[in-house]
Amino acid sequence: MIRCAARALPRMRSLISSVNSGSTGMSLFGGRQSVTNVLGRSIADLPVLRAAQRSELDKLVETKQRNKFFEQLGEEACPLPETHNEEETLESVGITSEEMMQLVTAGITTFLLHKESRYAAFLGHGFYTIGPCGEELLGAVGLCLRPTDASALHYRHLSTSIVRQLRSGKSIEQIIEDRARGYVVSSLDPVTGGRHCCLGGSEYDFVVTSTLASQAPPAVGRALGSQLAAHINVPSPFPSDSVSYVSVGDGSVNNAHFLSATNLADYVKHRSFRCPVVFGISDNNICISLSGHNWLQEFKKKLRMQVFQCDGTNVLDVYKTTKKAFEYSRKNKAPSCLIFSNLTRRFGHAATDRQDAYLTKQQIEAAADKNPLQGLIAQAVSFGVTDYPSIQKLFVSLEASIQDAFDRTSLEPKISSRQALIDSNSPPLAVLDPATFRTVPSLREFPPSKSTQPIEVMRKNMNRVIDDTLASYPQSVYIGEDVTHGGYYLVTEGLAKKYPFRVADFPPDETSLVGAAIGYAQSGLLPILEIPYAKYLDCGGDMFFEAAIYNWLSNGQQPVGMLVRLQGFDRGVFGGNFHTHNILHLPPGVDVVCYSNGADYVRGFRYNIQQALKGRLVMSVDSTNLLNLRHVVGSDDAWRKPFPEEGEVLSWDQVMTYGSSKKLAIVTYGNGVVTALQAKHELMTQ
Repeated sequence: MIRCAARALPRMRSLISSVNSGSTGMSLFGGRQSVTNVLGRSIADLPVLRAAQRSELDKLVETKQRNKFFEQLGEEACPLPETHNEEETLESVGITSEEMMQLVTAGITTFLLHKESRYAAFLGHGFYTIGPCGEELLGAVGLCLRPTDASALHYRHLSTSIVRQLRSGKSIEQIIEDRARGYVVSSLDPVTGGRHCCLGGSEYDFVVTSTLASQAPPAVGRALGSQLAAHINVPSPFPSDSVSYVSVGDGSVNNAHFLSATNLADYVKHRSFRCPVVFGISDNNICISLSGHNWLQEFKKKLRMQVFQCDGTNVLDVYKTTKKAFEYSRKNKAPSCLIFSNLTRRFGHAATDRQDAYLTKQQIEAAADKNPLQGLIAQAVSFGVTDYPSIQKLFVSLEASIQDAFDRTSLEPKISSRQALIDSNSPPLAVLDPATFRTVPSLREFPPSKSTQPIEVMRKNMNRVIDDTLASYPQSVYIGEDVTHGGYYLVTEGLAKKYPFRVADFPPDETSLVGAAIGYAQSGLLPILEIPYAKYLDCGGDMFFEAAIYNWLSNGQQPVGMLVRLQGFDRGVFGGNFHTHNILHLPPGVDVVCYSNGADYVRGFRYNIQQALKGRLVMSVDSTNLLNLRHVVGSDDAWRKPFPEEGEVLSWDQVMTYGSSKKLAIVTYGNGVVTALQAKHELMTQ
């Protein structure tokens, strides 16, 4: 008996370890909740710890700078930015008094949230300490973003997120509470549900999955996807006049993700395709411990796109320049780069950063003293928007609200079960309508009876089902490398002429290709992504893992539904030297299938498309040896198959059986099915 698992490479349901170290369980003591850490020891509530450790907290540089700033507010002694223009007014720049106060509120909130995050971490209740201090004035970017512009923010650009949320109507109290939940990894965090501490989470603000500029390629994909969706007239969350904004730090411009993204943006501009993406770069001239050596000023010369640059310590200049960059990309449908210069990382990269190992005491103290909020407050006061006593009251109010939010949210439950993590690896399975779809019997006869229908080799059935999909789902697109001329094995032959723009080639860079597919999926399209060889997927492997983790990290809010066609196997059973090796990536969050014949491929492809429409990431691994295979034994023509009837599907849990036996069962897939049938024939004839 030979059993062919339609879903032979099993869905990986493995646990992705939570980033939550420390507190995981909850118990009740004296009528109040008290966190229990992984060692089973009770940890006192945050207010108790804060009071007990006040003398130690007062030694932190964040506390010292908080007190110094508060004294300056009381003395009404905040200096204007060095680049302040006395002839400029809020009206001439285009900022209203209400918007100026939003910038002030966001800037102060950003600083105080960072301070409290350091407190919480010091006291054992916080789990994220990368600080945004120095970038508080980037809230002005939030004034330039339209509600339907896509955004993916660098982890230090919190003020941009706060301004955008304020403009959406969200209260500062709710913004603070939600952000506190991120720092203490509460399961009630609306962004990740306690999996991490991330910016984003809304329909237009995308969770950034790492600190390595991996947010950049999908941002280019969203820019391209919004324009393609408009061109082929399918719904998209992003209107055709939207801009895709993505921001990074100056160190990240050296990362392959960023280089890949900017290269693709420059490439499509060269090809005259529409790509309204804005790359924001905050330049504090340091990457953790590595000095920037002013490399960004040389790096920008390599870009073919329009570059805008502003003084990041002058909020008016930030606003004016950001507005220009957005207007340029929006009007010209072209990429641009926006550099925020003169920034200073006031404190260590994170609480674990040992600045004294690479900076002098004088350098550390000088950086901490460069507070961009001083210039912002001075400008707000000089324009008559507010006064110093009002700012002091706002400061005290925000600080109390933030402390209260940390006190409350630190007592909220963490993710405490393995199953909760597993369940969010992928969206729920799509339940197919039985009136439209039906499975076929699992028992197969071999050799098969002669078909009354035309029979074809596997690749021709594959071509036809892709054709049917593109015809049936106008939002579907087929992208890859060398696919417009039919691909290496003629699987897509003739489709590019039939579906112009929807079947498209990308440059041979799998990072930008996979990133574009992610952005396409987030733009309302259904990408079918072809990767020519398993080795090629290695080149875009990290971006592939980013796609796999989106649903998990966003707690199911931002799935990436797509179907990946990977040419994984050659001749032999499961091997073949395909550009060095044949390693398959099987991370949690990816459904992996491998079919053995054209008819099952068609049925499975239909099922896979339904799951991708539901938001699941599906990868179908092809075997080159099977694409044109006709015969299993001799000249039996047993492996050419008729095209299945409309509606026939093969689910992932369905097992196709060839023959029966009481002693032996071979469970296999792909090339293994043919090999097993050949072995059976040889044994039966001996």
